Amino acid sequence: MAGLDQGRAVLMQLRIVHTTGYEYDGGATASYNEARLTPATSAEQIVVHSRLDITPTPWTYSYRDYFGTQVAAFEVNEPHDSLRVTAVATVHTNRPAPAPPALAWSEVLSDEVADRQCEYLAMDALVQPPDDLAQAVRAIAAKARRPGAAARQICALVHAEVTRVPVTVDSLTPASEAWQLRSGICRDINHVVIGALRSVGIPARYVSGYAHPDPEPAVGTTVSGQAHCWVEWWDARWRGYDAVRDEPVSNRHIGIAAGRDYRDVRPLSGIYSGGNTSEMFVDVQITRLA
Repeated sequence: MAGLDQGRAVLMQLRIVHTTGYEYDGGATASYNEARLTPATSAEQIVVHSRLDITPTPWTYSYRDYFGTQVAAFEVNEPHDSLRVTAVATVHTNRPAPAPPALAWSEVLSDEVADRQCEYLAMDALVQPPDDLAQAVRAIAAKARRPGAAARQICALVHAEVTRVPVTVDSLTPASEAWQLRSGICRDINHVVIGALRSVGIPARYVSGYAHPDPEPAVGTTVSGQAHCWVEWWDARWRGYDAVRDEPVSNRHIGIAAGRDYRDVRPLSGIYSGGNTSEMFVDVQITRLA
């Protein structure tokens, strides 16, 4: 498990160019979509610039969803063979260094936290841990003096047991299946961790975004990346941890959206009419500017 000194990187300014969309076999007569691709300014990151370009030109409007994410809702009401969305953002990151666990078990398991964070304690089939994982997690929680320490150990356990595999299809795999197979894509690993944390009463949420793949990114060099995700658990504030890499969220990470699970933060989702099938494409380019 990564140490507390991980993530003490210098402040960074990162530029993300995320191009995604669909190719429609036989063409689409109309499509209706939502994009969650715009980062928001927070205490941990400042958005210097952001832009969203959509082709064909759609009718569009923006709103913030229940979880506070900026959403671009748009529709194309003319025949088109493909849909392309390009999100460009420049973000200055200023994340705090990882801190020791803050709350005691009695505080995290209090009625006040349960009421405030009820969405992030909900358990359904997508995140429900299987019995063997739930038992292992309970053993970790029983020995950990604080929930934050247990959360770090749970992330390390899942990282050690579940191998990340490349994205092959855009489908949702239940956490129980990913654990049984001991493999999954980034979102599957997140769902395993989230369900495990919630099973011992630790509020946990899913965060989508980007992470520079190099531990020490070179200024001015553009690299191919991909959309990424990590977990946050409640410990007096939201504490981020990248369970896929087994490291604290650092200045190489840019957050886009947070929710109960992947269904709340899909970068691009929608429906279309006409045609036969659709194939999604994604390309992410990341440049450290400073």
